[in-house]
Amino acid sequence: MEHKLKRLMGYYKPYKGLFFSDMFFAVLGAGVTLTIPLIVRYITANVIILPGNQAMDIIVKLGILMVALVAVECFCNFYIAYFGHIMGAKIEHDMRNEIFSHYQKLSFAFYDNQKIGQLLSRVTSDLFDISELLHHGPEDVVISIIKFVGSFVILCRINLTLTLVTFAFLPVIILYAVYFNKRMKRAFKANRARIADINSQIEDSLSGIRAVKSFSNEEIEMKKFRAGNEQFVESKRRSYWYMGWYHSGLGALTTLVTIVVLVAGACLITGRGMDVSDLVTFLLYINNFTEPIKKLINFTEQFQNGYSGYERFLEILAIEPDIKDAPDAVSVSDVKGDIQFDNVSFRYEENQDTVLSHIDLHVNAGDYLAIVGSSGGGKTTLCSLIPRFYDVDSGRILLDGTDIRKIKLEDLRKQIGIVQQDVYLFAENVMENIRYGRPDATDEEVIRAAKLANAHEFIEQLPDGYLTDIGQRGVKLSGGQKQRLSIARVFLKNPAILIFDEATSALDNESEKIVQQSMEALAKGRTTFVIAHRLSTIRNAKKILVLTSKGIEEQGTHEELLKKNGIYAKLYRG
Repeated sequence: MEHKLKRLMGYYKPYKGLFFSDMFFAVLGAGVTLTIPLIVRYITANVIILPGNQAMDIIVKLGILMVALVAVECFCNFYIAYFGHIMGAKIEHDMRNEIFSHYQKLSFAFYDNQKIGQLLSRVTSDLFDISELLHHGPEDVVISIIKFVGSFVILCRINLTLTLVTFAFLPVIILYAVYFNKRMKRAFKANRARIADINSQIEDSLSGIRAVKSFSNEEIEMKKFRAGNEQFVESKRRSYWYMGWYHSGLGALTTLVTIVVLVAGACLITGRGMDVSDLVTFLLYINNFTEPIKKLINFTEQFQNGYSGYERFLEILAIEPDIKDAPDAVSVSDVKGDIQFDNVSFRYEENQDTVLSHIDLHVNAGDYLAIVGSSGGGKTTLCSLIPRFYDVDSGRILLDGTDIRKIKLEDLRKQIGIVQQDVYLFAENVMENIRYGRPDATDEEVIRAAKLANAHEFIEQLPDGYLTDIGQRGVKLSGGQKQRLSIARVFLKNPAILIFDEATSALDNESEKIVQQSMEALAKGRTTFVIAHRLSTIRNAKKILVLTSKGIEEQGTHEELLKKNGIYAKLYRG
């Protein structure tokens, strides 16, 4: 825990000025709060017994002084509320950048086992709680210590006996707080997990809203959501049970302190062991004794929330990217596109079956390779290994004779263009979605890429042309239109290697022909891998690979494979 806290404190480093000024005004404000009751004591003990005019003159002056002190305290409270929160927001900003940057580094293997809603909650609610802890925590602790110690010293000087009676409640209060604190911590951690589950369920349901409505399953989704929501309420109920006892018990104890001080003070006054002015001062300082306890209560709540969020934050940062640049990775730029699979084997997880086993394959630069086979045979997996979305378990893949694990990831992926069946388009306009292929491209280059992809005509007919907003995931476009935008992106990227992953399988015949023309235009002069659903689209491929769970069972041209009368012939005629 010590190492974690030390790392957490490191987030203050860029904002030392804000932090120390925040602490300065917190100390100053606490000092003012301790001073005002002393002035009241002076007035009630010394000033009111003076002759009328003299007493009034001093009271007015001290009144003005107290008003000035209140103004100072007001400014201090404003400063720590405003600039303290600004500091917290900046730290939250830094941490959000850090975790989002880490998300970008993690591989497909990580996302295969994660729910997006849970990942989202670590970027939003968790980080907010952490920033609240980092802002309020130090100042609350400093203010509480100053007020607590200051009031103790001052009260000891006024009347030691009554001070010891007052502070005798302290061990009881601390034991009570520690007992419920531990239970609150467990409950808050459970709350974090529950809200992450709910976020994940909402994200899943809303992302698939079209499927939900098409099957008229709104009520099923509501049942699933209600079940998760009820679990969340149950975990909240447990935390609020402890919180209720925590607040009510400590509130009762602090009120009891006031009653005991009043009774004990009255007894001392009766026995002439204390002045009325001292009792008034004691009662004023009771607030400075109880308020720090309440602040520490708030701090413990913030600490439970913030620290449990921070532990979840660290859990993500502790996950090392399993695919990253090797220490001796080299840059590549002028790539020809020669690809070789050398005895490659792969499985997704250790306890799962091998998807690809001892694959040997050589694709010359500029060749057009089609891959066919039954579902689950590893076609997409084989192509996903080329850009290192996953790393091989054994063997190696060579690009122009260099092991791809020795090539910088960014350089490797810049040389590969992928067109998938499920096109992902962002909630932007058409121009920006195509420009995603090369963010520094000019508008003219984007339009040229759209023309090459046979997309320019339909884009021009959209309400705002290239500036038309296409909605989340491109919902306002047809399947064929989305595919052509996807191909335009790759034209703009201009890679040496292409991967078409069943890019036309979901299209109607007319859209398929247009997209097929765009794909063929894009493939010219590039090393191309085509995962084919419809075998009629790959008859002209230089080589066709038949991939099954046993590995590469057949390879050759369309005519050669038909003559063999094997798996390919059955698939083609089937």
